[in-house]
Amino acid sequence: MTIALSALDLVVAETDSTAAESLAATSRSVLRLDELGYQRVWFAEHHGTELSASVVPAVLIAHFAALTSRIRLGAGGVLAPNHAPLALAEQFATLAALHPDRIDMGIGRGPGTFDQSIVRALRRGGEPTTDAEYNDDVAAVLRYLSGEGGVQLISGWQPDLGGTRPWLLASSLASAELAARLGLPIVLAHHIRPDQSVATAERYRERFTPSRWADRPYVMTTVETVVADTDEEAARLARPIDVKRAMPTSSALLSPDVAALQEIPEEVRNTVEAIGAAQARGSVETVRRRFAEIVEQTGADELMLYPPVHDADARIRCFELAAKAVE
Repeated sequence: MTIALSALDLVVAETDSTAAESLAATSRSVLRLDELGYQRVWFAEHHGTELSASVVPAVLIAHFAALTSRIRLGAGGVLAPNHAPLALAEQFATLAALHPDRIDMGIGRGPGTFDQSIVRALRRGGEPTTDAEYNDDVAAVLRYLSGEGGVQLISGWQPDLGGTRPWLLASSLASAELAARLGLPIVLAHHIRPDQSVATAERYRERFTPSRWADRPYVMTTVETVVADTDEEAARLARPIDVKRAMPTSSALLSPDVAALQEIPEEVRNTVEAIGAAQARGSVETVRRRFAEIVEQTGADELMLYPPVHDADARIRCFELAAKAVE
């Protein structure tokens, strides 16, 4: 099977690691992804979590775009309710001016945190965003990026010369319909809600309307991917994310040895196992088969791989072995 591969890097924070150490590990990973020929690498917007040191995607994009020469850099995603649409458009227009034809802007709906005090701080005390307000914000960002928002984002900036490519993150039918109506490429959150992936992709394709951003439907499916020399080793490496998923209020990602000692509560065990079984975990051959199944199910044009693995070297190894799975 031949399909384009991309990466989602959450700047995984390991137990007792500093922010500087987590970011240094991501730097090694990004440079290796560039060498391996991955299509793009994206960074998330997460707040107040010990699992991830990826907080401000635009800053990470600027830094790693300057260190690489080919790979596309993007947000997966910037969370529109946390920002003024004009501010987002200005940030990504600036990035595109600095690094033409290399910047993606994945836009998402959630707050990026479960802590309501952080949500209120980000939104300056504002109430939770409604679906209608989110839809309006996404449309406003697109107008600004297309040069139709009545504002000059940057002096001399020309939106059609190497500009930002917007995407919409989706895990529901509502997001699928919004992406289809706006004519945006879509990113399925299969790593979070695999039970929604097929229906979301189908609704998106059914209702897609061509736009300046995409002339046909384009689906990128984000898959939790843990690849090792054997299925057993991959299962060992995946144990920490299963424990984290079962106990989301716990600390940073545990080591496999420590995670192996943790008991997953019975009331969430079936859910955790179902999510894991829907992902791509195992040897190269096993992952090759899982990739093919996920592509067939979702009709993916591209796969975005997310390896929630404790050790930086093991994460890089996942990317290396995953590339072999699509040769």
